Amino acid sequence: MKIHKEGRKILFFTLLALVVLNLLLYNFNAENSTFNKIFSAVSAVLFLLILQFFRSPYRTLLLHDDLVIAPADGKVVVIEEVEEPEYFKDKRKQISIFMSPINVHITRNPVSGIVKYFKYHPGNYFVAWHPKSSTQNERTTVVVESTAGPEVLFRQIAGAMARRIVWYVNEGDEVSQGEEFGFIKFGSRVDIFVPLDTEIKVELGQKTKGGQTVIAQLKTPPPTLFG
Repeated sequence: MKIHKEGRKILFFTLLALVVLNLLLYNFNAENSTFNKIFSAVSAVLFLLILQFFRSPYRTLLLHDDLVIAPADGKVVVIEEVEEPEYFKDKRKQISIFMSPINVHITRNPVSGIVKYFKYHPGNYFVAWHPKSSTQNERTTVVVESTAGPEVLFRQIAGAMARRIVWYVNEGDEVSQGEEFGFIKFGSRVDIFVPLDTEIKVELGQKTKGGQTVIAQLKTPPPTLFG
């Protein structure tokens, strides 16, 4: 287990602020020791909650060209056939994973391949399970032409608490399955859009682990005699 780079500055300044506040209380409010002790306990709990949010556990990644691996830890909240209006502009299967504040918030490439499209959208901060969050919240859209052939679209979506999306990919980049493509701070969601002939491997309500849970299997052309 280690602390993710996106949390180091936040954790440093949070710890500094809490230490200063507690020192001020113990110096200028010494007669109210009960309150000071309660405040110290609350400070410790708050710091530990933020610390666990930025944890980066070591993962043994599952790698396979025709498999779509969960891009994030969380719970499957949507599996449906929808019209994808931004890039494909046709029907796709959508899988959505909701990430609560207690989940690891690293987002990982679900497939290996070449980034064919990337766009950042500023937007609103509806709760992540709201139907409008997929098209109106702050978000990024990434499309990867997978090594297996089909294009896979995945989207980081900010929630009511998540006010900062970080990404590490750009158009033209070659990405590897399971590697980090970004981070979302404090509660959010990831949508994945795959072709209609893709076989879904998860169920509604199922919990996922980024880089390990198989969420779908892409349909690939059968090998020919001459390759």
